[in-house]
Amino acid sequence: MEQKKWKNNLWNKTAVVEEASAVAAPQFVVDEQFQKQLGAVFASYVSLKEAFVATDAVKVKVEAEKVGQALKKVDMTLITDAAHNDWMTYQQNLTKAIQDIQSQSEIEAQRSAFKNLSDELYKTIKAYGLGGATAYYEFCPMAFNNSGAYWLSDNATIRNPYFGDKMLSCGSVEEKLN
Repeated sequence: MEQKKWKNNLWNKTAVVEEASAVAAPQFVVDEQFQKQLGAVFASYVSLKEAFVATDAVKVKVEAEKVGQALKKVDMTLITDAAHNDWMTYQQNLTKAIQDIQSQSEIEAQRSAFKNLSDELYKTIKAYGLGGATAYYEFCPMAFNNSGAYWLSDNATIRNPYFGDKMLSCGSVEEKLN
C-alpha cells in the first residue's frame, strides 16, 4: 500500500504531497491495547507541545505531569520478550525526559528537555506503533542555534514548539507515523 509523504516548506505557506513508499511497520508486533495506551501518552505529549507553542513555562510543567501520568498507565505486562526488555529502556528514558522538563522553570531549559522527550517518544512510537493513531514527525532546522530539533504532532500543520509565536510555522513534516 502506498502512503503519501507530507513535506511542508519551512514557512508552511504551502504543502507538497509526494508519493512515498509505505510507512514502515512498527519494530514489534504488540497487543493493540498497549498501542492504545502509548497513543494516550502521545495525546498528552501533543498537549505538552501546545504549551510550548504558547511559551507558557507554568503550563508546560502541568502538561508534563499529565504525560508522566499517561506513561505510568502503560501496562508493560501486555508485551513480552524483546519488546518488553526494550520497553524498560524506552520507559526509563521517557520518564527522565519528563522529569527534566518538570525540574526546569525557564522555558528555554524546558525546551531543551522537550527535545530529548521528543526524540525518545519518536523512537518508542517507531518501535511499537500507536494502534491506528497518526503522528507527524516534524523538524525545525533553526532550533538550538541552527543545530535543529524534531517534535511530534497529531497533524501536518507546523506549530513550532521551539519558537512559539516568534516563528510558529518554521519547520517541515519529515515523516508520517501510524
